[in-house]
Amino acid sequence: LLRLARHMDEFSPADTARVSTLALDVLTATLASALETESAVPPHTRRRALMAQIHTFIQTNLGDPHLTPDAIAAAHHISLRYLYKLFRTEGHSVAAWIRERRLQQCRRDLADPRMAAHTITAIAARWGFDSPTHFSRTFRSAYGLAPHQFRQQAITVHAVD
Repeated sequence: LLRLARHMDEFSPADTARVSTLALDVLTATLASALETESAVPPHTRRRALMAQIHTFIQTNLGDPHLTPDAIAAAHHISLRYLYKLFRTEGHSVAAWIRERRLQQCRRDLADPRMAAHTITAIAARWGFDSPTHFSRTFRSAYGLAPHQFRQQAITVHAVD
């Protein structure tokens, strides 16, 4: 919450409203749990708080190639079926959400000149892709370029700057 407060000026008004709602939901659910009054918290508040916790857990563990829906459900003491239901209401699958976050992190690292000494395979592994071939195929499908082509483009852009 303190970190959020320090960076509130970086959010758009819509983002600020959404983040504020999520922060209140997480705080409400956490306090209700501590006071053993979870049943007093509205179901939609509990769901949003749980999803915020799940998203944070996934983001924190993106580099673990063994991050699976089973592991996520177990860490949050919910059934796998309920985890799938939560993500379905957001319009995507658990695996797709994880893959998108991993690809975003890889893309960011591949474009970062400070990461130029790291191989593409090392960057992919850092974010949980344990197969270079699968990573390359997935990256190309998402961004329209092979990882090495994307990196070369990014290097060219940084060189011009």
